[in-house]
Amino acid sequence: MSGVDLVVTDLAEAATLARGPVPRTGPAMAEVDRIPRAALAVADGRVAWVGPERRLRRAVRLRTGGTTVPGRGGIVVPGFVDAHTHAIFAGDRAFELPLKAAGRSYAEIARRGGGILATVRATRAASDDALVRATAERLTRMAAAGTTSVEVKSGYALDPTGELRLLRLLPRIARRTGVRVVPTFLGAHAVPPEFAGRADAYVEQIVRRMLPEVARRRLARFCDVFCEPGYFTVPQAERILRAALSLGLEAKVHAEEFVVSGGARLAARLGARSADHLLRASAGDRRQLAAAGVSAVLLPVTAFAVTRERRSPAREMVDAGVPVALGTDCSPNTWVESMPIVLAHAVHGGRLSPAEALTAATVNAAHASGLEEAGTLAPGRPADFTLFPLGSVDQLGYRFDAIPTVVYRQGNAISSRRLRQYV
Repeated sequence: MSGVDLVVTDLAEAATLARGPVPRTGPAMAEVDRIPRAALAVADGRVAWVGPERRLRRAVRLRTGGTTVPGRGGIVVPGFVDAHTHAIFAGDRAFELPLKAAGRSYAEIARRGGGILATVRATRAASDDALVRATAERLTRMAAAGTTSVEVKSGYALDPTGELRLLRLLPRIARRTGVRVVPTFLGAHAVPPEFAGRADAYVEQIVRRMLPEVARRRLARFCDVFCEPGYFTVPQAERILRAALSLGLEAKVHAEEFVVSGGARLAARLGARSADHLLRASAGDRRQLAAAGVSAVLLPVTAFAVTRERRSPAREMVDAGVPVALGTDCSPNTWVESMPIVLAHAVHGGRLSPAEALTAATVNAAHASGLEEAGTLAPGRPADFTLFPLGSVDQLGYRFDAIPTVVYRQGNAISSRRLRQYV
């Protein structure tokens, strides 16, 4: 019998996602390993035991000073992993909403002074303290919705000093919030104004100046490129990503969001960790992603907010055997911080089952973010989990307004509200 620091009891269900392949594909996406009438125990920041509550007393012993948390008939799930965000930025772009409502395209809004470059201007002008404060507030709200790990991209500075600054601030933000942060270098988010009409020269700067410094200082795990017309072509994206791979970074690609750009096939050819967005991806793209084992990181709220004529192709990706992960795409363009809202959109718009959506937001999102220990509840794994006042796991995805009662990261509460009985 092992000693533990924390015990959670009286759970209607625990979804562990502890068995099966990583990442999950096809029918395995629906296998979330439910334990009815469950309990969970934590020791030294890691899961010590999870199982039927009737076995709890024989399995663990609460240490002196340990804590028992009553689940009050709720559910426990692994902490959400948000696999795609642009969460470090300054300002907002609410001024774009009338243009969006009038049917203006993403490209036209950019030509009118909105888009990525509007946020670049605000972010360049912001102080370190202002960026840390604003980003930490966003991540704190993400944690309150059940997110314990989040991928965060740079990309709103678009110059060597500024991009390094954004990446350098991320560990400070992680320490302040308690949320695990996975940094991604996205210097190729757009061509900055000082390189207008000279995209190849900017690519040269990324390859020769930015990437070597990012790699030398170990500031990022991944390199991403926005591969769309008006941003970066497939040859430009391939040059950047091959340079990143040669320096030890892994590849991600913003692909097929607005048009068929070839980004998904580039991701498959390079063996990228993920291809993201994919609203315009074809059946052939899906086959190539599946064959290469590239994760599709889907952003269903962005599909709703930005390109309403296109829903997230989650069902098609799962049926094609592509590993599907989910993210908020938190940014000034799609300002959403709640993964439960993302799950609901993935179910109602992307046609996933609630179990498939939970898989996509936990174990598969962890894989897409390079976090092989996250996204599951199993002995020895980090004690990152969320308690919801819901009667069953299927309420996630069904309800848009699911709000956790308590969220734990490595066994420490990083967000909580008064525990109450779910009615």
